[in-house]
Amino acid sequence: MKATEFNPSEYFDSIYARPVILEAKKLSQVFKHGKNERTVLNQLDLKIHKREFICVIGPSGCGKSTFSRIVAGLDPYSSGALLVDGKAIEGPSPERGMVFQGYTLFPWKTVKENVMFGPLMKGASNASAEASAREWIDIIGLEKYENQYPHQLSGGMKQRVAIARALVNEPKILLMDEPFGALDPHTRQKMQKHLMDLWQNIDITIIFVTHDMDEAILLADRIVALKANPGEIKEIIEVDLPRPRNAELMLTPEFKRLRDRVDFLVHAQEDERDPALENLPKIPRMTQVSTSK
Repeated sequence: MKATEFNPSEYFDSIYARPVILEAKKLSQVFKHGKNERTVLNQLDLKIHKREFICVIGPSGCGKSTFSRIVAGLDPYSSGALLVDGKAIEGPSPERGMVFQGYTLFPWKTVKENVMFGPLMKGASNASAEASAREWIDIIGLEKYENQYPHQLSGGMKQRVAIARALVNEPKILLMDEPFGALDPHTRQKMQKHLMDLWQNIDITIIFVTHDMDEAILLADRIVALKANPGEIKEIIEVDLPRPRNAELMLTPEFKRLRDRVDFLVHAQEDERDPALENLPKIPRMTQVSTSK
Protein backbone atom coordinates (compact mmCIF):
# COMPACT_ATOMS: atom_id res chain seq x y z
CA MET A 1 0.00 0.00 0.00
CA LYS A 2 1.45 3.35 -1.04
CA ALA A 3 2.09 5.82 1.77
CA THR A 4 -0.03 8.96 1.76
CA GLU A 5 1.90 11.79 0.15
CA PHE A 6 2.61 14.69 2.47
CA ASN A 7 0.60 17.80 1.60
CA PRO A 8 2.06 20.88 3.36
CA SER A 9 -0.99 23.04 2.61
CA GLU A 10 -3.38 20.56 4.19
CA TYR A 11 -1.04 20.03 7.14
CA PHE A 12 -0.84 23.70 8.04
CA ASP A 13 -4.52 24.30 7.34
CA SER A 14 -5.26 21.65 9.97
CA ILE A 15 -2.95 23.39 12.46
CA TYR A 16 -4.49 26.82 11.90
CA ALA A 17 -7.97 25.34 12.33
CA ARG A 18 -7.12 24.39 15.92
CA PRO A 19 -7.80 26.75 18.84
CA VAL A 20 -5.16 29.35 19.68
CA ILE A 21 -3.61 28.25 22.96
CA LEU A 22 -1.04 31.07 23.36
CA GLU A 23 -1.27 34.61 22.01
CA ALA A 24 1.18 37.49 22.36
CA LYS A 25 -0.17 40.95 21.55
CA LYS A 26 2.38 43.75 21.19
CA LEU A 27 4.44 41.99 23.85
CA SER A 28 7.47 44.02 24.98
CA GLN A 29 10.13 43.63 27.61
CA VAL A 30 12.40 46.52 28.63
CA PHE A 31 15.26 46.03 31.07
CA LYS A 32 16.22 49.09 33.09
CA HIS A 33 19.62 49.66 34.70
CA GLY A 34 19.62 53.00 36.45
CA LYS A 35 18.98 55.61 33.77
CA ASN A 36 19.69 53.17 30.96
CA GLU A 37 17.06 51.08 29.19
CA ARG A 38 17.40 48.15 26.80
CA THR A 39 14.47 46.79 24.83
CA VAL A 40 14.86 43.00 24.77
CA LEU A 41 11.51 42.18 23.16
CA ASN A 42 9.66 44.70 21.03
CA GLN A 43 6.00 44.50 20.01
CA LEU A 44 5.77 40.74 19.49
CA ASP A 45 2.55 39.52 17.85
CA LEU A 46 2.27 35.75 17.77
CA LYS A 47 -0.43 33.08 17.81
CA ILE A 48 0.44 29.49 18.70
CA HIS A 49 -2.14 26.78 18.11
CA LYS A 50 -2.97 23.76 20.21
CA ARG A 51 -0.50 20.86 19.78
CA GLU A 52 1.90 22.90 17.67
CA PHE A 53 5.63 22.37 17.98
CA ILE A 54 7.20 25.84 17.81
CA CYS A 55 10.93 26.51 17.75
CA VAL A 56 12.25 29.98 18.60
CA ILE A 57 15.62 30.81 17.11
CA GLY A 58 17.78 33.88 16.66
CA PRO A 59 21.18 35.46 17.36
CA SER A 60 22.54 35.97 20.85
CA GLY A 61 20.68 38.70 22.68
CA CYS A 62 17.47 38.46 20.64
CA GLY A 63 15.30 37.60 23.66
CA LYS A 64 14.68 33.88 23.07
CA SER A 65 15.12 32.87 26.70
CA THR A 66 13.40 36.03 27.93
CA PHE A 67 10.32 35.09 25.90
CA SER A 68 10.22 31.56 27.32
CA ARG A 69 10.60 32.81 30.89
CA ILE A 70 7.77 35.31 30.38
CA VAL A 71 5.50 32.57 29.00
CA ALA A 72 6.42 30.38 31.98
CA GLY A 73 5.40 33.22 34.28
CA LEU A 74 8.86 33.43 35.82
CA ASP A 75 9.43 37.03 34.67
CA PRO A 76 6.93 39.89 34.24
CA TYR A 77 6.71 41.76 30.94
CA SER A 78 6.74 45.51 30.42
CA SER A 79 3.76 46.04 28.12
CA GLY A 80 1.35 44.32 25.77
CA ALA A 81 -0.55 41.14 26.56
CA LEU A 82 0.21 37.42 26.82
CA LEU A 83 -2.73 35.04 26.97
CA VAL A 84 -3.17 31.31 27.50
CA ASP A 85 -6.60 30.16 26.32
CA GLY A 86 -7.63 33.82 26.32
CA LYS A 87 -6.58 34.45 29.94
CA ALA A 88 -3.66 36.67 30.95
CA ILE A 89 -0.57 35.02 32.40
CA GLU A 90 -0.11 36.14 35.98
CA GLY A 91 2.83 34.12 37.24
CA PRO A 92 3.90 30.46 37.16
CA SER A 93 1.29 27.75 36.72
CA PRO A 94 1.29 23.93 36.41
CA GLU A 95 -0.40 24.43 33.02
CA ARG A 96 2.99 25.64 31.73
CA GLY A 97 5.88 23.26 32.37
CA MET A 98 9.49 24.36 31.95
CA VAL A 99 12.68 22.46 31.12
CA PHE A 100 15.97 24.37 31.21
CA GLN A 101 19.38 23.60 29.69
CA GLY A 102 20.86 23.17 33.16
CA TYR A 103 19.87 20.13 35.13
CA THR A 104 17.43 21.65 37.62
CA LEU A 105 16.65 18.47 39.53
CA PHE A 106 16.71 18.39 43.31
CA PRO A 107 20.03 16.65 44.04
CA TRP A 108 18.82 15.32 47.40
CA LYS A 109 15.79 13.58 45.85
CA THR A 110 15.70 10.36 43.86
CA VAL A 111 14.36 10.19 40.31
CA LYS A 112 10.96 9.10 41.62
CA GLU A 113 10.90 11.79 44.30
CA ASN A 114 11.82 14.48 41.76
CA VAL A 115 8.93 13.48 39.50
CA MET A 116 6.54 13.20 42.46
CA PHE A 117 7.29 16.75 43.56
CA GLY A 118 4.79 18.52 41.27
CA PRO A 119 1.74 16.39 42.07
CA LEU A 120 2.50 16.62 45.80
CA MET A 121 2.66 20.42 45.55
CA LYS A 122 -0.74 20.35 43.85
CA GLY A 123 -2.19 18.44 46.80
CA ALA A 124 -2.13 14.87 45.50
CA SER A 125 -1.79 12.07 48.02
CA ASN A 126 1.55 10.32 48.29
CA ALA A 127 0.11 7.18 46.69
CA SER A 128 -1.40 9.14 43.78
CA ALA A 129 1.78 11.17 43.23
CA GLU A 130 3.87 7.99 43.26
CA ALA A 131 1.58 6.29 40.74
CA SER A 132 1.75 9.28 38.40
CA ALA A 133 5.52 9.51 38.78
CA ARG A 134 5.99 5.82 38.02
CA GLU A 135 3.82 6.14 34.90
CA TRP A 136 6.02 8.92 33.51
CA ILE A 137 9.26 7.25 34.60
CA ASP A 138 8.15 4.21 32.59
CA ILE A 139 7.33 6.43 29.59
CA ILE A 140 10.82 7.98 29.59
CA GLY A 141 12.38 4.53 30.04
CA LEU A 142 14.05 5.05 33.43
CA GLU A 143 12.10 2.59 35.58
CA LYS A 144 15.36 0.83 36.52
CA TYR A 145 16.74 4.11 37.86
CA GLU A 146 13.80 5.45 39.87
CA ASN A 147 15.66 5.14 43.19
CA GLN A 148 18.90 6.71 41.98
CA TYR A 149 19.96 10.30 42.60
CA PRO A 150 20.74 12.89 39.88
CA HIS A 151 24.52 12.63 40.37
CA GLN A 152 24.26 8.94 39.42
CA LEU A 153 22.67 9.72 36.03
CA SER A 154 24.04 10.73 32.66
CA GLY A 155 23.15 14.11 31.13
CA GLY A 156 20.55 12.58 28.84
CA MET A 157 18.94 10.72 31.74
CA LYS A 158 18.76 13.90 33.81
CA GLN A 159 16.95 15.73 31.02
CA ARG A 160 14.52 12.84 30.61
CA VAL A 161 13.73 13.13 34.31
CA ALA A 162 13.31 16.90 33.95
CA ILE A 163 10.88 16.35 31.07
CA ALA A 164 8.92 13.77 33.09
CA ARG A 165 8.81 16.14 36.08
CA ALA A 166 7.30 18.81 33.83
CA LEU A 167 4.82 16.51 32.06
CA VAL A 168 3.54 14.74 35.18
CA ASN A 169 1.57 17.91 35.97
CA GLU A 170 -0.28 17.53 32.64
CA PRO A 171 0.57 21.03 31.37
CA LYS A 172 -1.03 22.54 28.30
CA ILE A 173 2.30 24.02 27.20
CA LEU A 174 5.82 22.63 27.63
CA LEU A 175 8.57 25.28 27.44
CA MET A 176 12.08 24.07 26.70
CA ASP A 177 15.02 26.48 26.82
CA GLU A 178 17.92 24.87 24.93
CA PRO A 179 17.34 21.63 26.86
CA PHE A 180 19.80 19.55 24.83
CA GLY A 181 22.53 22.17 24.49
CA ALA A 182 24.90 20.51 26.96
CA LEU A 183 24.56 17.00 25.52
CA ASP A 184 26.98 15.24 23.19
CA PRO A 185 25.78 14.96 19.55
CA HIS A 186 24.76 11.28 19.78
CA THR A 187 22.76 11.75 22.98
CA ARG A 188 21.26 14.95 21.62
CA GLN A 189 20.00 13.14 18.52
CA LYS A 190 18.44 10.41 20.64
CA MET A 191 16.76 12.99 22.88
CA GLN A 192 15.36 14.83 19.86
CA LYS A 193 13.77 11.61 18.61
CA HIS A 194 12.42 10.78 22.07
CA LEU A 195 10.91 14.24 22.39
CA MET A 196 9.23 13.97 18.97
CA ASP A 197 7.78 10.59 19.95
CA LEU A 198 6.44 12.05 23.19
CA TRP A 199 4.91 15.08 21.46
CA GLN A 200 3.22 12.98 18.79
CA ASN A 201 1.54 10.82 21.41
CA ILE A 202 0.38 13.27 24.09
CA ASP A 203 -1.85 16.34 24.09
CA ILE A 204 0.68 19.13 24.49
CA THR A 205 1.99 22.26 22.79
CA ILE A 206 5.79 22.69 22.80
CA ILE A 207 7.73 25.96 22.62
CA PHE A 208 11.38 25.05 22.13
CA VAL A 209 14.18 27.64 22.30
CA THR A 210 17.35 26.70 20.45
CA HIS A 211 20.35 28.23 18.71
CA ASP A 212 20.79 25.08 16.59
CA MET A 213 19.29 25.55 13.12
CA ASP A 214 19.26 21.84 12.24
CA GLU A 215 17.51 21.04 15.51
CA ALA A 216 14.85 23.68 14.86
CA ILE A 217 14.08 22.34 11.37
CA LEU A 218 14.06 18.73 12.56
CA LEU A 219 11.60 19.40 15.39
CA ALA A 220 9.33 22.30 14.52
CA ASP A 221 6.03 22.82 12.76
CA ARG A 222 6.93 26.51 12.58
CA ILE A 223 10.13 28.38 13.37
CA VAL A 224 9.87 31.85 14.89
CA ALA A 225 13.04 33.70 13.84
CA LEU A 226 13.86 36.68 16.04
CA LYS A 227 16.24 39.52 15.30
CA ALA A 228 18.22 41.26 18.01
CA ASN A 229 18.57 44.83 19.24
CA PRO A 230 15.66 44.99 19.82
CA GLY A 231 14.18 41.49 19.76
CA GLU A 232 11.49 41.42 17.11
CA ILE A 233 9.91 38.73 14.96
CA LYS A 234 11.74 38.81 11.65
CA GLU A 235 9.90 35.92 10.04
CA ILE A 236 7.83 32.84 10.87
CA ILE A 237 8.80 29.84 8.75
CA GLU A 238 6.53 26.89 8.06
CA VAL A 239 8.63 23.71 8.08
CA ASP A 240 7.01 21.95 5.15
CA LEU A 241 8.70 18.59 5.68
CA PRO A 242 6.82 15.33 6.33
CA ARG A 243 6.69 13.68 9.72
CA PRO A 244 8.07 11.58 11.29
CA ARG A 245 11.50 13.13 10.70
CA ASN A 246 14.92 11.60 11.22
CA ALA A 247 18.60 12.40 10.75
CA GLU A 248 18.57 11.14 7.14
CA LEU A 249 16.18 13.96 6.27
CA MET A 250 19.00 16.42 6.94
CA LEU A 251 20.75 15.20 3.78
CA THR A 252 17.87 16.10 1.46
CA PRO A 253 17.65 19.20 -0.78
CA GLU A 254 14.41 20.19 0.96
CA PHE A 255 16.13 20.30 4.34
CA LYS A 256 19.08 22.24 2.91
CA ARG A 257 16.69 24.79 1.38
CA LEU A 258 15.12 25.46 4.77
CA ARG A 259 18.49 25.53 6.49
CA ASP A 260 19.80 28.15 4.07
CA ARG A 261 16.73 30.27 4.76
CA VAL A 262 17.06 30.00 8.54
CA ASP A 263 20.79 30.65 8.33
CA PHE A 264 20.14 33.83 6.37
CA LEU A 265 17.57 35.04 8.89
CA VAL A 266 19.80 34.38 11.88
CA HIS A 267 23.24 35.35 10.63
CA ALA A 268 23.22 37.28 7.36
CA GLN A 269 22.22 40.76 8.52
CA GLU A 270 25.49 42.47 9.34
CA ASP A 271 23.82 45.44 11.02
CA GLU A 272 21.99 43.16 13.47
CA ARG A 273 25.00 41.46 14.95
CA ASP A 274 25.57 41.47 18.67
CA PRO A 275 27.07 44.92 19.35
CA ALA A 276 29.37 43.35 21.93
CA LEU A 277 31.18 41.64 19.03
CA GLU A 278 31.83 44.85 17.13
CA ASN A 279 35.19 46.65 17.24
CA LEU A 280 36.88 43.94 19.28
CA PRO A 281 40.25 45.13 20.60
CA LYS A 282 43.52 43.83 19.23
CA ILE A 283 44.99 41.13 21.50
CA PRO A 284 48.36 42.22 22.93
CA ARG A 285 51.34 39.91 22.58
CA MET A 286 51.52 37.86 25.79
CA THR A 287 53.85 35.00 24.79
CA GLN A 288 57.24 34.57 23.16
CA VAL A 289 56.24 31.24 21.56
CA SER A 290 55.84 31.61 17.82
CA THR A 291 52.94 30.04 15.89
CA SER A 292 55.01 29.96 12.70
CA LYS A 293 57.42 27.20 11.83
